[in-house]
Amino acid sequence: MDVDTGIDDALALAYLLSRPEVRVRAITCTAGNVGARQVALNNLALLELCGRPGIEVAIGAEMPLEIPLVTTEETHGPQGIGYAELPPSGQQISARHAVDVWVEEARAHPGELIGLITGPLTNFALALRREPGLPRLLKGLVIMGGSFNYQGNTTPTAEWNVSVDPHAAKEVFAAYRGLPADKLPIVCALESTERIELRPEHLRRLGEAAGAGPELVLPSQPEGQRSASGSPLVACLSDAIRFYMEFHRLYGQGYVAHMHDAFAACAAVGRTPFGTRLATVDVETHSPLLVGTTVADFRGLWGLPPNARIVSSNDPGQCFDELIASVGALARRLGNR
Repeated sequence: MDVDTGIDDALALAYLLSRPEVRVRAITCTAGNVGARQVALNNLALLELCGRPGIEVAIGAEMPLEIPLVTTEETHGPQGIGYAELPPSGQQISARHAVDVWVEEARAHPGELIGLITGPLTNFALALRREPGLPRLLKGLVIMGGSFNYQGNTTPTAEWNVSVDPHAAKEVFAAYRGLPADKLPIVCALESTERIELRPEHLRRLGEAAGAGPELVLPSQPEGQRSASGSPLVACLSDAIRFYMEFHRLYGQGYVAHMHDAFAACAAVGRTPFGTRLATVDVETHSPLLVGTTVADFRGLWGLPPNARIVSSNDPGQCFDELIASVGALARRLGNR
């Protein structure tokens, strides 16, 4: 996992940790929603909360390749985790740099690892500079990022992760051009991830699945109200997601939270249905008006081979059933206070 945790990254991580068949080999951290060090601290605390300390957490790029860093505490809170207060972790941040983790793990386990990137693509772009063969060394790659023929969530045309470091995204897509279709990254862009719209009833069901009773996060409640759940994991996710819901409501999107990264995690392990379309993707890096815009050629008009499989359909209801059942089961195993 390469993340900028982040509320929806947090749910994605909890979900992957809940799956008994999934082994998370390492978590690499990049600056995005918050700074890279805070991202690492969030991940260490979440591993502790989920009963899975010992997974390597490594810091990578603290700045984009060519432009100043912009973070988004107004969306994810000052620590990136909304209203949640994460427990301290006794585990230390890895001495390895994130780029070393990507390259060394892929070389050590050729054809075995699936990469999941839910933040800016800076670390992976730097890893590709070190090891251009990464796309063939990995079993697969899933990227949450971009928007295609769809309104952006950062500028009118640009999605957040790509807009933070468009130059990195451009390098990553270029590195995949001409590879076999089964090696091309699966791209979970806004037109698919904004369909994963978490609502109060989903949190109610999560509390019930955890054996902690209904978790009530309601638009009528005061902003910043904290969870009283007996499940520490449910309480943490609830407090984080309440902040995210309040943000979406402030910007006229309703009392909902788009779980972009959680969908990408479900897709990465093949536990939610989705369709894809082959495309040649490029990223605008020069135009002040359009910087960060992802452009997809679905019809071969550029005369260039495809370099991405863009998610074209998904099933939000099934995805939430999967998330709630699996994370709820983890919370139940961890126990209540």
